[in-house]
Amino acid sequence: MFAVTATRIDADDPLNGLTLGERPDPEVPDGWTTVTVKAAALNHHDLWSLRGVGLPAERLPMILGCDASGVDEDGNEVIVHAVVGDPDRGGGDETLDPKRSLLSESHPGTLAEKVAVPRRNLVRKPAELSFEEAACLPTAWLTAYRMLFDKAGVEPGGSVLVQGAGGGVATAAIALASAAGLRVYATSRSEAKRARALELGADAALESGARLPERVDAVIETVGQATWSHSLKALRPGGRVVVSGATSGAVPPADLNRVFFLQLQVVGSTMGTRGQLERLAGFLVKSGVRPPIDRALPLDRAREGFAAMAEGDLFGKIVFTT
Repeated sequence: MFAVTATRIDADDPLNGLTLGERPDPEVPDGWTTVTVKAAALNHHDLWSLRGVGLPAERLPMILGCDASGVDEDGNEVIVHAVVGDPDRGGGDETLDPKRSLLSESHPGTLAEKVAVPRRNLVRKPAELSFEEAACLPTAWLTAYRMLFDKAGVEPGGSVLVQGAGGGVATAAIALASAAGLRVYATSRSEAKRARALELGADAALESGARLPERVDAVIETVGQATWSHSLKALRPGGRVVVSGATSGAVPPADLNRVFFLQLQVVGSTMGTRGQLERLAGFLVKSGVRPPIDRALPLDRAREGFAAMAEGDLFGKIVFTT
């Protein structure tokens, strides 16, 4: 089968380790099944894997990719949940399983014509969603859904700041928060991305670091070091910053005086559960919200998509089709 594979680690130039070509069909352990992939989405996780983050050299070659939609062995249209974990070990939440991993970390990923996954990881794809739209959900959109509606706990009518409009999680958070009746502020250094954020439903889109019209209930933070100070300053007393990434650096000044004096909360969030993925898909059907797709490319042009992500030249998701 044709696949996109990490064959070497290069922290400085991750695309050096990207190989496109034939790979053996996936092995199928007991309790697993195969999905014929129709569409697969690209994530920053794939670039980090090529840099060796979460993917040591001894596991190479590794087929990349966390997200996919396709057809299972019985002909059902499905979405693949990317978290490989045991809910029982996580107290009912597979993301809290100490041994959990994502597809493409310990097990071959989704950027291939076929992928093997645990049977419980299959979620029915609503007919209202295209394969390309459905492929956007399991990582970026599920992460945003959990951040907003589980970790941040912002009620309809509340307010949220989304840092770094343009990335997959950020665009998902803007669209989901707007559809849920929140006041949404977004930031970006790019005027074009600020304009797109307004189209997605943001009430205001500002330059990075700009003063907001109000202090917000929660901040959706995926940028990290470059925006951290602004995120803390943007919160109302008792507000909450939810962190799921740190693309600009992971060690900002903590500003603990502000955290304790204003009783701020800093909450980490990673991915989401299978049940949350199912509810997310249902929410999109009900609300009419759809993932913005920056571009859809055939899988054999995956290098173009990786290069665009590495350069930050995107708004929304890059999707590969088979």
